[in-house]
Amino acid sequence: MADKKIQAVEAKTPAVPTNSDAGAAATVAKDLYGSGPRRDSNRPQGGQGGRGPRRGGDRRDERGKDEMEQRILEVARVTRVMAGGKRMNFRACVAIGDKKGSVGVGLGKGADVTMAVNKAVNRAKKNMVTVPMINDTIPHEVRHKMGAAVLMFKPAKKGRGVISGGVARVILELAGVKNITTKALGSKNKINNARCTIEALRLLRPVEAKAAAPKTAPKEDKK
Repeated sequence: MADKKIQAVEAKTPAVPTNSDAGAAATVAKDLYGSGPRRDSNRPQGGQGGRGPRRGGDRRDERGKDEMEQRILEVARVTRVMAGGKRMNFRACVAIGDKKGSVGVGLGKGADVTMAVNKAVNRAKKNMVTVPMINDTIPHEVRHKMGAAVLMFKPAKKGRGVISGGVARVILELAGVKNITTKALGSKNKINNARCTIEALRLLRPVEAKAAAPKTAPKEDKK
């Protein structure tokens, strides 16, 4: 009877794994799941935690797409008189261009400088001008008067450079003109000169190449 009770107790007691059995189990687990922690295949990798791509990457992509270069021509503090007193704002004049023939100027106002510059850039993008060029200069001479501002543009030879000053030089560089001679004959106001420069560039017309006339033999006089 004692032997039967001992056999029954041994049957109910779970077997203790030996060192060899534990090593075999660890080897099987390594082959199935790898040496590192187990990962769920449905969970996105890269430490995102299912939140999608980072915002920084999107901003860098947008900067790469936007090839326009902008220059601030003037920032001024302006005052508007209201019934309750004076209201202070900022006014910004910005020029943008791709240095490939497209350029624009915009004017914006806002409670701070950043807001004014953003408004000016958006307005400049809506009023872009395409500048025709031949050998990195304008095709012909142009003179334009707008209000008290008077500007004169003349084409220049290659290697001459941009002989200009003030806002006209900045706008021409953004347009991609490399050789030109300019002269301001009127007002020195930056905003008026900027608007006059854009209107003068708008008056430029591309010069069409003349077709070569076929050469004919001279006619002989018949006697």
